[in-house]
This record gives sequence, C-alpha cells and structure tokens, in this order.
Amino acid sequence: MVTMNEPHFQGHFPGTPIMPGVTIIEAMAQAAAVMASISLDIVEKDALVYFMGIEKAKFRRKVVPGDMLELFITVNRSGSKIWKFSGTAKVGDEVACEADFTAMLDLQGA
Repeated sequence: MVTMNEPHFQGHFPGTPIMPGVTIIEAMAQAAAVMASISLDIVEKDALVYFMGIEKAKFRRKVVPGDMLELFITVNRSGSKIWKFSGTAKVGDEVACEADFTAMLDLQGA
C-alpha cells in the first residue's frame, strides 16, 4: 500500500502527491534483486546486486497515496553475473509503469 507517509510525497508535488517514476522503477529493480538472490540461494551471503541500466520505461498511470502497487518481474536472461529483467507495476488492473532493466550480481562474498 502506498501511503502519504513516504518522504518523496512531501515535495512531489505539493498539494498533489504523486509517486515519482524513478521510485517505482527502483522498487521493481529491488524486487528483481531479491528474486535473483533467492533463485541463486545467496540471500544470506555478502553478494551485492547493482542496477546497470534501464530501457523502454513507460509511465501509464499516476500512483498516489492509497493505491496498492503490485510489482511483476520476469527474468529475460540470467547469467552468472549479468541478468536482464522486465518489470510491470500495476494498480489493480491498470499498468502504472513498465520497463526492461539490467543488473549485475557481485557474487564475491557468496
């Protein structure tokens, strides 16, 4: 649930709170990092996941306090280090954001 308590709503935008697109994309990237970490069984290790790039980002709907934002992540390619994902953020049946993104897994500690 997106709440008015999120710090980004204080200035984005005064009087008309809208969740910043960059925050939605960051949420999708973090969900993908968790998914990759669980897939590789490295959650309890010292591995790091670095966000490398984003492509085809589209914003289709505002996300406001009170919305239930759901994240859907698909692995398009998984390698030992470089992973490619597609993500969709939805509020109900409506797409709020969609993007393709790339991450690097640093498994040195794993």
